[in-house]
Amino acid sequence: MTIAATLPSPGPSVVLANAACMASMLVWAIGFPLADALLAVLPPVTVTALRLVSASAFLLPVWFLLEGWQAVRDARWLRGLAVGAIGMGGGSLLLIFGQSRTDGITTAVIAATMPIIGIALECLLDGRRLTGRIILGILLSVAGGVAVYGARMGHLNLGLGAFAIFASTIIFTWASRASVTALPGLSAIGRTAVTIAGGVLLVVAVQALLPAVGGQAVPWQLIGTREWGYAAAYGVASMALSQVLFLIGVAGLGIGVAAMHTNVAPFYVMLFALAFGDSWSWPSALAATLVLAGVFLAQTRPRA
Repeated sequence: MTIAATLPSPGPSVVLANAACMASMLVWAIGFPLADALLAVLPPVTVTALRLVSASAFLLPVWFLLEGWQAVRDARWLRGLAVGAIGMGGGSLLLIFGQSRTDGITTAVIAATMPIIGIALECLLDGRRLTGRIILGILLSVAGGVAVYGARMGHLNLGLGAFAIFASTIIFTWASRASVTALPGLSAIGRTAVTIAGGVLLVVAVQALLPAVGGQAVPWQLIGTREWGYAAAYGVASMALSQVLFLIGVAGLGIGVAAMHTNVAPFYVMLFALAFGDSWSWPSALAATLVLAGVFLAQTRPRA
């Protein structure tokens, strides 16, 4: 049994769910260079707060305009805020802390474990049975995710930062599943709006308390037009829109298969880099094909 089978209403078709996951990763990939640019100027907690506030300020009004006040009022806010505080808030803080202590390559390689975590959660919580095709699909997906960076990888920067990234991957995988199962009556945009709002509450509280414990306050003097623009794109596109699309995929495929799509994101980063004069990498392209092959294989069923 997968997440899609536990929902009271039918989830999206397999084709739509896969397309949503691919689009989600394409938009999510924009966030890598934006995060690097913001971290060069601002502390990690401030970057996370700006990202989540931007995402929430965009999503909540859009949700209200699209679905009306009744949908907003009837949402399971306490449950959604709790999931969001842990997943979007705690997960985002750990991720940005880890990236600030390591680098983008290390972050991406560790994030390649997400399909393994997703399938493990489905086996533990949904009673999903492991098959040879699923196992092979996971192996292809993870191998491809690591190989996408292989041609450009100098070394892995392990340590406390790497541990934080791995912890954030576990938390985010759990939260993506919980957003669907704990809020079954909501649309993808409603689930995302509620959970990101929960993330905002936690991250803003952490940022507000930091100066009292010797941490850094928000350096407003360092936030100019460029930083506001980057934060808006980082929050609205790379978080809000990406998560809405990803939850559509999770509802149709389950978290395990949907998570396999995350390992194609580095290939999309390379495509964006081409626009700025970077070179084409055939190894990265072949590795991305390997990931997609794993995604396809994990969804096929043996003939009776």
